[in-house]
Amino acid sequence: MNARRGASLRVVPVAAAAWVTGGVAILLPAATACMAVALWLVVLTATAIAGVRALRPASHGDRHRGLRRAAVVAVLAAAASAAVASHVALTMPARDAVAEFAMSDGRALEVVADVVGKIERRADGTLAFDATALRWTAGVWVRDARADVVVRVDPGAVEGLAALDVGSRVTVRGTASPARPGERAVAVLWAARGVEVVRPPDGAAGVTAHLRQGLVRSVVGLPGAGAGLVPGLAVGDTSAVTPALDASMKESSLSHLTAVSGANCALVVGIAFAAAAACGASRGLRCGIGVVVLGGFVLLVTPEPSVVRAAAMAAIAMLGVLLGRTGMGMTVLSLAVTGALVADPWLAASLGFALSAAATASLLLCARPLAAGLACVMPRPLALAVSVPLAAQLACGPLLVLIAPQVSLYGVAANLLAGPLAPVTTVLGLAACLAAPLPWVQAGLAALAWLPASWIAAVAGTVSQLPGDLLPWIEGWPGALALAMVSAALAAVVIVPGSSARLRGIRVISAVVVAGVAGVLLGNGALSSVAGRWTLPAEWAVVACDIGQGDAVLLRSAGAVALVDTGPDPAALTACLSRTGIERIDLLVLTHYDLDHAGGVSAVAGRVETVLHGPLDERAPDVLSVLADAGAHLVEASAGMTGSLGDARWRALWPLGDSRAFPAGNDASIVLDVRGGGIPPTLLLGDLSASPQRAIEAAGSLDPPYAVVKVAHHGSADQDAALYEAADPGVAVVTVGLGNDYGHPRVEILDVLTQTGAVVARTDRDGVVAIWQDGDRLSVWRERGGGVGAAG
Repeated sequence: MNARRGASLRVVPVAAAAWVTGGVAILLPAATACMAVALWLVVLTATAIAGVRALRPASHGDRHRGLRRAAVVAVLAAAASAAVASHVALTMPARDAVAEFAMSDGRALEVVADVVGKIERRADGTLAFDATALRWTAGVWVRDARADVVVRVDPGAVEGLAALDVGSRVTVRGTASPARPGERAVAVLWAARGVEVVRPPDGAAGVTAHLRQGLVRSVVGLPGAGAGLVPGLAVGDTSAVTPALDASMKESSLSHLTAVSGANCALVVGIAFAAAAACGASRGLRCGIGVVVLGGFVLLVTPEPSVVRAAAMAAIAMLGVLLGRTGMGMTVLSLAVTGALVADPWLAASLGFALSAAATASLLLCARPLAAGLACVMPRPLALAVSVPLAAQLACGPLLVLIAPQVSLYGVAANLLAGPLAPVTTVLGLAACLAAPLPWVQAGLAALAWLPASWIAAVAGTVSQLPGDLLPWIEGWPGALALAMVSAALAAVVIVPGSSARLRGIRVISAVVVAGVAGVLLGNGALSSVAGRWTLPAEWAVVACDIGQGDAVLLRSAGAVALVDTGPDPAALTACLSRTGIERIDLLVLTHYDLDHAGGVSAVAGRVETVLHGPLDERAPDVLSVLADAGAHLVEASAGMTGSLGDARWRALWPLGDSRAFPAGNDASIVLDVRGGGIPPTLLLGDLSASPQRAIEAAGSLDPPYAVVKVAHHGSADQDAALYEAADPGVAVVTVGLGNDYGHPRVEILDVLTQTGAVVARTDRDGVVAIWQDGDRLSVWRERGGGVGAAG
């Protein structure tokens, strides 16, 4: 067994070398050409040396055989690395030329492009999708050049939204900004002037788009949140998944079920193989049918990174079956990863691709040893069931903390309860998808798939509401490395036998590490929730919650509490409310309905008395119905409206009720002036851009100076400096997420705030920010900023 496992790991260095080279090449493209030349010289030199030695008499010694194997692996690793580097080097001139043309002087662009990625809704309400740009127009200049781009657009600015899908051709009008280093996209196209669908998907893309859309339509009308999971589990289409369910799936570590991966590919290929075998097909024909079915499945679900890896692995495995050499799992995975990286080096920086490969490798290497170790303390069938999600979580946890610095406490249990029903939903959902020509059959199959999907949704919802379901962790790469060490220690506790003193020592040390970290996690979890209120200043009047990229601001006067927006994540909002000791909310202000402002409403449903909301848009009914059904009273805001909060008074400065100049959304955000009753004069600016800010200042609505100003739109650059100068803030609070995709807060607005003399507090760096006034003294407390400080 050990020899077989060692043989299966021989190709791992090849995949690792290709991955590292890909990462270096896309992050340091200037050196890629030299790197590729050097690597090819190494390959040619090693090949020449091997050819000379092949003419000498062969030696049968184990030592020489091992050296020859190591040399072969090294040459293969160099060849794979050279191929990856060459791919990047050959594409860089064209990429640089397109980037220079697109981003010269912030010029206005018109770009014709083909949509190649799923249409996804981001937290700020905009749509984002990957596309291949074909023609670039800037004024009188026209350039035909293919390049990968990401398009961002407001849904209301898409002409022909129903036809926007993978395979459609669009015209994008707006500006370009650089993509982040390491991304496949050359630029991000911000379609401020809209997107026009000039041709819907046709051919194979049209057929698959029709099938996906038909599956989504077939679950409309089915009750509960589980209906939206059916397309996600079957074909990876999460457009019908509600924001609340999406958050619950992530909190309970079940979101991978809606990301098409190796399990889906294995199911599809397995069914195709079984059907072909039942019909008496030969081995070659079975493999051919499997490849065709696999290709069709990839087109149906769109080629996401995990699907690319899984499809490559399945194709290599079928080749092994055809040749009569089924191969070992890690060999197949390593070849699949290497082939994918040579074809697309930018996968080296894809977290989805890394998660997929890590989970598969962990299942191949660790699931069986974990099951054997767990069988010592629990029944063997239960140990086998637990080992699979445990192996996946140990491998993926260190990567997931790079997205959100938190650890799911009940993820293994949730996967144990929900995982077995995922394949059932997938098979029934796929059958319903393919039954589109027979609507009554499709409806019946969709209803059958709804049953297990509803169970999965119920598990996600229940687990996400359990206390301490997400425990805080160290941010960034230090956190990833620390969790990797803890995962290794936990695996050692379970796997390493205690048959010798040395092994018992390893287990004891690992157990001490796990116990120590568990204690710290539980302590931090308590401090960030129930016990955390003891660390907050008792006098606080204004609290900006640290909920990532979004707004959630609490105001308190004479025991009455207002919450302005809910942020994107119900769990993060729940943690903030627990930490501040807030059980009941007298006034909830929903400035507008973007996910980063209204995505967390489920956390406060049933706890709100009155909701002051902005102008209605297409998302408003879903958001407001959650609150109204739980007993909240809804009131639409308009400029001039006033009210009380304890001993404080609030006044709405925006939006203008009779104005159509600014449609529902960012520029129609509610703007509030709140003061008195212990609350220092506070101005909350929602997500306004410069134009409505100028309108507010011109109308003379401000009552400066303001002790606190909540900076608009998380510190975007589109702001009016004159408004901030007129407001004369003592403290400027920027509610912003760490490492966000938008570059918020932008240097331009920070310079404006500095010039006004304001003290700037940022939730990305400072964590929770609390502010209160004691006489003439305005105090600011930062969670990560060194305690209490005075402000002007």
